[in-house]
Amino acid sequence: MQVHVRDNNVDQALRALKKKMQREGVFREMKLRRHYEKPSEKKAREQAEAVRRWRKLQRKRREREGF
Repeated sequence: MQVHVRDNNVDQALRALKKKMQREGVFREMKLRRHYEKPSEKKAREQAEAVRRWRKLQRKRREREGF
C-alpha cells in the first residue's frame, strides 16, 4: 500500500494511509488476529456477519421501494 507525501505534509499522508487501511479492512483483521479464534467461533461469526449484511441490504431495498 502506498501513499504519496505532497508538499512535505506528513499529517495529510497519514490520514490518507489510515483511510486506505480502514477501507481494506487491515485494522479489523489485526484486531481479529490478536487472539486465536476456534474454527467453530469463526464460522459462527462469519454467519452472523452475513446475516447482518443481508438484513441491512433488505432494509435499504425496502427504504428505496418506499415501504
